[in-house]
Amino acid sequence: MGAGHDHGSVDARVSRMVIAAAILTAFFALELTTALLINSIALLADAGHMLTDLVAMFMGLTAVLLARRGSTSPARTYGWHRAEVFTAVANAVLLLGVAAFILYEAFERLGHAPDVPGVPMIIVALAGLAANAVVVLLLRSHSKTSLAVKGAYMEVVADTVGSIGVLIAGIVTVTTHWPYADVVVAVFVALWVLPRAFSLARAALRILSESSPAHIDVDELRTALCDVEGVTEVHDLHVWTLVPGKDMVTAHLTSARDSALVLDDARAVLTARGLDHSTVQVEPPDDAADCRCEAE
Repeated sequence: MGAGHDHGSVDARVSRMVIAAAILTAFFALELTTALLINSIALLADAGHMLTDLVAMFMGLTAVLLARRGSTSPARTYGWHRAEVFTAVANAVLLLGVAAFILYEAFERLGHAPDVPGVPMIIVALAGLAANAVVVLLLRSHSKTSLAVKGAYMEVVADTVGSIGVLIAGIVTVTTHWPYADVVVAVFVALWVLPRAFSLARAALRILSESSPAHIDVDELRTALCDVEGVTEVHDLHVWTLVPGKDMVTAHLTSARDSALVLDDARAVLTARGLDHSTVQVEPPDDAADCRCEAE
């Protein structure tokens, strides 16, 4: 039953990502063509960000499909789950590169900003807002359970803000003919992208470094396991994240009590904290133990 539910969730995730990719591809072609025709760096910045949306979407699709396929190799006992984490790192690097390029181009235009027609910017920006709104609705629910989808979702959300900026630049250009509206919005889009790229990279690197999940207090968890009836020692306690939504834990417990009862109680402690993927070993007392639970 659980496996069927998991496959159904993955199928829904894949179908939504395919639809989102098709929408983004069509809009990217429109925005890039318009940016080159009217020489708008703001549109070019947004198109560059849209390209990262597309790359994120296709890499995310690949990661999700690989994770579902798993692995038949004994050398990959976790299958391909980590593929989406590597995808998130690649997305973050791509975002940083686009932001750096746009900032450089904006700097180059200082002092001699070209005249950019505002009406095409307004039309493309409105089309972009519509496209991004649809994609955000498609991906929002799945972004909470998949880092690959989250990376694509975050980029689309940021790109929505970019489309709003392009719309404002177009309106300002039409109403005031101020030539730097296009450059200012381009810089704004680049600066808007940077912290989100760092955030995505930090989340992915935290997983790759096998740090404990931010929502798990390891000291509190150790204390809770020590409080299990009959447990006198907790050692080799490790908590890490395989992918978002799949936290792992291993622990060795020392107890003279019936090991089956201790194991059931320990698993209840872990399950209550969302740690369903656990490996717990119950050992007999050992005089050499050096991580004993302190009696209150």
